[in-house]
Order: sequence, then structure tokens, then C-alpha cells
Amino acid sequence: MENDPYSQWVILSNLNITFFPFSLNAIGGLILTLILLLFSALISASEIAFFSLDPSELTQVREGKSSGFKNINHLIEKPQELLATILVSNNFVNIAIVLTSTWVMNSLIDFSQAPILGFIIQVILITFVILLCGEIIPKIYANQTPLKVAKFMAIPLIFLRKLFKPLILFLMASTKVIDKKHHRKYNISRDDLSNALELTSESLAEEKGILKGIIEFGNIEVSDIMCPRVDVLALDINTPFSKVLQEIVGAGYSRIPVYLKTFDDVKGILYIKDLLPHIHKTDTFHWQSLIRPPYFVPERKKINELLEELQTDKIHMAIVVDEYGGTSGIITMEDIIEEIVGDIADEFDEEDEVPFSKINENNYLFDGKILLNDFYKIMDVENDIFDDIKGDADTLAGLILEIKGDFPELYDKITFEPFTFIIEAVDKRRIVKIKTSVRR
Repeated sequence: MENDPYSQWVILSNLNITFFPFSLNAIGGLILTLILLLFSALISASEIAFFSLDPSELTQVREGKSSGFKNINHLIEKPQELLATILVSNNFVNIAIVLTSTWVMNSLIDFSQAPILGFIIQVILITFVILLCGEIIPKIYANQTPLKVAKFMAIPLIFLRKLFKPLILFLMASTKVIDKKHHRKYNISRDDLSNALELTSESLAEEKGILKGIIEFGNIEVSDIMCPRVDVLALDINTPFSKVLQEIVGAGYSRIPVYLKTFDDVKGILYIKDLLPHIHKTDTFHWQSLIRPPYFVPERKKINELLEELQTDKIHMAIVVDEYGGTSGIITMEDIIEEIVGDIADEFDEEDEVPFSKINENNYLFDGKILLNDFYKIMDVENDIFDDIKGDADTLAGLILEIKGDFPELYDKITFEPFTFIIEAVDKRRIVKIKTSVRR
């Protein structure tokens, strides 16, 4: 073979590959590959930049008067077209990189005697360079300065969108057909949402509690959260006005039910604000004329439906009645809202009225009148755990009666896995205090 420096083959016997000297075509191809790699990096960076603008940056773009902001806003108004433009452009550029880099490699090196090494260099190495320089590094940079990159790439992307307009429209139409054909409706159950919330960070405990309240909101009945009749402060309609004022001052409530003879015959609700202009009057004042009509609701009504009714009629208190028409208790709008946001304390709430105390991690002391719905939240258990045994019970004391079948004696122990209940205090025919142990 003629010893020509421009055509000489340098054979490396150890690797079984042949190197060719650089030619003008090879140098031009290498420069073109580097330029295409730069284009790929810019297009990849723009994908992150446009779709990671935070709310403040989006507001700045929408309210900005400069041409750069107007161009960005023009693109993000049609996010599907923007994404399609970026993906189509990036794929064309990456394909061009592969073709030019392969041509450059073949013009410099002969891998016919070492095909495996050729595959590693031409495919794996080139893919690595594209991923590192054309995808990863640009996207990391764009994530740190999205607005700057978006402004820089806005005009090129507008040009590319016009250039690839027919292909972009065809691809978008195709994806719509496929989406309609294979569209699935996802029915997410309440349990699915509850399980998903359990996986959230413990640092979001307050937000998690509110979301749980929203999920369970439509499944809670009035009887689950009402104030039972034994704890309701109500006024006999024949009470003298001076006595009414004393009761109001002592109670600190803004609305009080008024009944005739028994609480089963509620005649209306007395709003304390209606009494303010008359507080100087004597017992001759006919305060009964200020009573507003009562709003009655059944025990089994869902609280989400009741809340809507109360909001529509601008009512803050309802009288809860059982299936026989007797009064079971009262429910207020505050009671309903507390099911979502938790307890709402005001200046009249007393801290010693808390219906339970925590002895240790697994032992609690509850008031018998605590509602089962509150018991579930405190013990962090599912609200259907006692469904098979609780019957019509709404309170923990009522649950004990359902489990035992008769009235328990002092210090009686009642077990219902995983709970053990011990009667700590009774008053006549009422269970006052219940020690509760849970096996976790």
C-alpha cells in the first residue's frame, strides 16, 4: 500500500479497528453535531422552563408589557400545542444528532472488525451524550431559572410551531382519537381517598385532618354529631322574663330553644340579640313574641344536605327529632363545620368541658355522653367499627348499653376487641365516666 499520509490506514491490531485521518467533511459533520446538540439542549430546557413557572411568575407574564412576556403568554395559552412543538422539534433534532454523529464516526473509524465495540461507541456512548448534554444538564439549569429560559426560547418556539404546524395538528388529532377510544373513568371510593391520605407526610397533620373531614362529610348523619337532649339548655315558654335573663347570662349561648311543658314540644328558638333592646323591661314584658319558628330535622339526615338547607334558609340551629316526633337534641351550623375544620373555640367555651382525658398512649377516660363520631376521631379508628353492635346508639354510653345488654354496675368491664371499657362512674341511670383501653 502506498505510504500516503492522507490515505494511510493506521491499524491497531489489539482492538481490530482502523482509524482514518480527519477530513474537511468529518470536521464539518462534527461541528454540525455539536450545533444540533446545542439545539437539543435549548429545546429540552424550554420544556421544563415553560411548564414549571410558578403562580407569581405566571402573574408577571400575564401582566407584563414587554414583547418577551407577550411571546411567553402567547405560547402558554395553548399548552398542548406548545408541548407538541417541543416534543416534535426535540425528536427531529435528536434523530439528526444520531445520523450526523454516526456518519462522523464511520468516516473516522472502521468498526467492521470489532462490531461490538462499534455498537457500544455509536449507540450507547452517543445516547449517553444526548441524555447528559441534551436533556439532564439543560433541564436542571432551566428548573432554576425558568422565566429567563422561557423568554430566551419564546421566539424560536413560535417559529418552530409555525414550521411544524401540520404535523403538530395531525399528532394532536390522533391523540384525541386514541384518548376517546381508550378513555377510562376512574371511580375513586371514599376508602381509596382515605388510604391515600394515610400516605401523606406527618408534617401535614392539620391539612390531613381537614381533608379526612371532607371525605367523611357526606357519610355522617345528624344524630352522629347532635347535642343530645339531656345536655341541651332550653327555656319553658312560661318562664318569667327576669328568670329568662338569668338563664341567658349564666349559659352564654346566642340561641336557646323554647318549649311548652316538655322538650318534646319545642315552640321555637329565642335569639339573644332579639332581647338586647328589651333587657331593661320587667316581668310584664311578653318575651314570647320574640321567638322565631323552629326548624326540625330527622336524626338520619346527612349533615351535608342539612348544611345546604341551613345556608339557604339562613338558619343556625335545628331541632333534631326521632321517628316518633320526640325531640332527640339540637344541631347547629357550628357543629357541622367542626366536622371539617375541627373544634371551634369561642370566648364562652370552657376548657374543663373536654369530654375525655388521655391517661397514656393506650388508655383514655371518656365522658359517657361523648358522641361516637368524636370517639372515632380521638381513637383514630374507622367509623364503622361498631356498626354490627351499636344499634341506634349515638354516644359511648349508649354503645356500652348495646354491647352489655343491660345497665352496667360500677367498675364493670366490657370487652369489644380491640377495646376494653371499664365503668368508672355512674349517676342514677346514667353512665358518667368510662375508662377505655385499646390494644393496638
